[in-house]
Amino acid sequence: MSAAMSRTATRGVVFVHAAPTALCPHVTWAIEAVLGQGVALDWIPQPIAPRLMRTELSWSGLVGTGAALASALRGWDGLRYEVTEEPSAVADGSRWSYTPSLGIHHTMTSVSGDAVIQEDRLRDAVARTRGDVSALQDEIDELLGVAWDAELEPFRYAGEGAPVRWLHKVG
Repeated sequence: MSAAMSRTATRGVVFVHAAPTALCPHVTWAIEAVLGQGVALDWIPQPIAPRLMRTELSWSGLVGTGAALASALRGWDGLRYEVTEEPSAVADGSRWSYTPSLGIHHTMTSVSGDAVIQEDRLRDAVARTRGDVSALQDEIDELLGVAWDAELEPFRYAGEGAPVRWLHKVG
């Protein structure tokens, strides 16, 4: 990461769609460790999953904070989350999605929030599928994170209207 990138501000959101109650303090501590400050998360029941909780946190920080947050939460049993980082003058936007069954998926995002597939990844998918349209569709779905979206969508929908807490810290 260049010096300019490491000092460029951006913002994003951590969406914890589902976490076992016992894991909630650990998620909070992991987020605090990445952000370098305390946070007060409003944990509320996840309507579609008994005994699971959800929360959202909007953050401001340096480019790369989204990746650090996604990495800090990765691999915890029963946790479902997404982390977004908005594009900046020096970096593309990103979204990380995590489910216990699929693991983590990263995709670049445009200013409008659409998934963006890099040219080299698309060319590689076309080359690997050798004209098999069905296989190419499967490759594109993988690159776009369709399986992650399908698994997380019920949890996202259940969170509509949930409160979002804003946290601002730069540098």
